[in-house]
Amino acid sequence: MYALQDLGWTDSHTTEFEPHAAAGLQPARVAAQHRGAYVLFSELGDLRAETAGRMSHEASGAGDLPAVGDWVAVAARPEEQAGTIQHVFARRTKFSRKVALDAAEEQVLAANVDAAFLVMSLNEDFNLRRLERYIAMAWESGAQPVIVLTKTDLCPDWELRVSEVEAIAFGVPVHAISSLTGEGLELVQSHLAPGRTIALLGSSGVGKSTLVNTFAGEELLATQEIREDDGEGRHTTTHRQLVLLPDGGLVLDTPGLRELQLWESSDGISETFSDVEALAAQCRFSDCAHQTEPGCAVQAALDDGTLPFDRWASYKKLQRELAHLERRLDKRLQSEERKRWAKVGAQGRANMRAKGRH
Repeated sequence: MYALQDLGWTDSHTTEFEPHAAAGLQPARVAAQHRGAYVLFSELGDLRAETAGRMSHEASGAGDLPAVGDWVAVAARPEEQAGTIQHVFARRTKFSRKVALDAAEEQVLAANVDAAFLVMSLNEDFNLRRLERYIAMAWESGAQPVIVLTKTDLCPDWELRVSEVEAIAFGVPVHAISSLTGEGLELVQSHLAPGRTIALLGSSGVGKSTLVNTFAGEELLATQEIREDDGEGRHTTTHRQLVLLPDGGLVLDTPGLRELQLWESSDGISETFSDVEALAAQCRFSDCAHQTEPGCAVQAALDDGTLPFDRWASYKKLQRELAHLERRLDKRLQSEERKRWAKVGAQGRANMRAKGRH
């Protein structure tokens, strides 16, 4: 049995749920997903659930289906500890990426989280350009990004690397920790609170599951040591899952992300690269391409080293990726609209033929 308030339930949820309560449904929160089947936390305890058939039929993509962290209305079958999801509540925040390969489709990694812990280890996993991508997507999600740099015990010059991160993470708290020695953990734990949801995102082997176990005070999730030959980790978490902590608060652990392609992240990019966009605003011409134009503040900053070239290149790469995605989405919407009107036309012709036979 779970108290809804411990799961993050608020007064606004109560208001949104009223029509579903009248229909005899139960509120629940998605705790895990396994190939279309779900585990829900509810006042009835853990429930195994599937979506109602109409939900899959009406969904335009995977992003419209329940994701871990979502609040849902479920037709419960208490005697079976099971139920059918009938409705997904409006998401307050969502951390999304584009699915892999060529499909222009959204994958929701975490829903309704208050803060996103962007976890990166200070050994071989350390990568500022990848971290910029995570920060952009976290800002876009609506959640507060928090950078957690793990394994200070394995990095002799970790203070230098923290400084490098702080130089690109404007407005984002940065914590360097060691789960082995306990260094820095108190500051990270200060982000936890009853009813507050934290998502952990990062590559394999950076210590996400270890961090969850540390918060919980027990071994809730399996962990593995990093490989000694290359310092990289193995996948431990195999699916996204929500964990309710004994002292209050929830953490949403995710599998290591090999690839993190942007999904509608224009605002997130602007927030992440506020320094770059502030420079661009100082250019003499409003349509400056930042190449050979006179009075280009960006080129001046690149020349004097104020703006590192790698950061500028990263900004341009993410902008190109986002522009490509927007073109793909526009073509997909146009195609769907053509198919819809073709279907309407075919139905109209069928109706006319039917009338002609009578």
